[in-house]
Amino acid sequence: MTSSQIPLKNLVIVGGGFAGITLAQRLEHRLPPGWKLTLVSQENFITFNPLLPEVVGASILPGHVIAPHRQMIHCSNVCMAQVTDIDYEAKQVHYLGEGSGVLPYDQLVLACGVNANLDLVKGMSQHALPLKTLGDALFLRNPEARRWLTTFVVIGGGFSGVETAGVLTDFLRASLKYYPRIQPDDIRVVLLHGQNRLLPELSASLGEFAGRKMRMHGLDVRLEARASRIDDRAVTLTSGEIIPAGTVICTIGSQPNSLVTDSPLPKERGRVKVNDDMSVPGFDGVWALGDCAAVPNKLDGKISPPTAQFADRQGRQLARNIAAHLQGRSTAAFSFKPVGQLSTIGHNKAVAEMFGIKLSGFVAWLLWRGVYLLKIPTFARKSRLFLEWNWAMFFPPDISHLGYRRTRRATPVATTSTGRAANG
Repeated sequence: MTSSQIPLKNLVIVGGGFAGITLAQRLEHRLPPGWKLTLVSQENFITFNPLLPEVVGASILPGHVIAPHRQMIHCSNVCMAQVTDIDYEAKQVHYLGEGSGVLPYDQLVLACGVNANLDLVKGMSQHALPLKTLGDALFLRNPEARRWLTTFVVIGGGFSGVETAGVLTDFLRASLKYYPRIQPDDIRVVLLHGQNRLLPELSASLGEFAGRKMRMHGLDVRLEARASRIDDRAVTLTSGEIIPAGTVICTIGSQPNSLVTDSPLPKERGRVKVNDDMSVPGFDGVWALGDCAAVPNKLDGKISPPTAQFADRQGRQLARNIAAHLQGRSTAAFSFKPVGQLSTIGHNKAVAEMFGIKLSGFVAWLLWRGVYLLKIPTFARKSRLFLEWNWAMFFPPDISHLGYRRTRRATPVATTSTGRAANG
């Protein structure tokens, strides 16, 4: 049998988020001859989720926070499809795309992430607006769809909640001059957080600084406040207080992907339990990383948090591990020390903790923009984002109503036997 007749072996990555695409980028040039890599994703692009609040606030265009998978990997296949089932005994991935299909695999990597959990508060699934995808960001930006009201409630004081509340306040105030019948005092943005300070991922001093600055900017920040019910008119707190609001944005809660919950794989708190090299115990040739996996960090012995920073580093390490495994070499445990965390809190203001140094205000905001500009995928997106950010510093935000009405088709005109239009 000639080398051209040797059947290819298949490595399949399920999930095209930070973890999956980083792994594919790092691994496609490391695979030994005879191996083919296929990335399976429901979308044909990666969404840079940390910048979704900027889309809500019309600071940047939607196209700036996504990058097509096919422009990021070059020697591998991309399959745009929804995985419906994985047969671990037959080693097959079943999917639905343009029709149904089956992908056989010799090595399988799960990077399918998690889903939004809208059942944490009664009424949240019916009346709250999640912020997980580009579609969510576009819907939130559309006043016609969200019944433009002047009171907005953001639930969750982590990175997404703080950044969303900040950019939303900036956008509303910058748009006031185009709506003369709305007074500044009519606009209200309420940020609800169940803990005693914002941004629990950062140090206490930075979280408290963020809260002070946001209140000075006009936000109604409620700490140790939890929602017990959400309906189409108001948010009810556990204290009994009712906050009338027509727009409620949810940035809390996640639940395991059904590919994980319905699988025979070992689990730890709803995530796939993996060894320190990200292999799944008891399942030969199966690996997992990112938000869907409970990856132990050798550095501190704790489970890695579900953040983009860890997903990126896990993807790099797993690429080395899979390449080593296929070549008969030993794999290495995942170990990573985070370089820091950053969050914007409004116009030209941010908080940051980098390499143990705490920063706040305008300098932290410049650092935030610089870091995300470096991390955004592809050079084309970096250039467009750089130009858009600079444009936004000198010009007002885009307040266009992004409608999705299609052209109405004309009704055929009835004609007489002579071919002339009949009078109605």
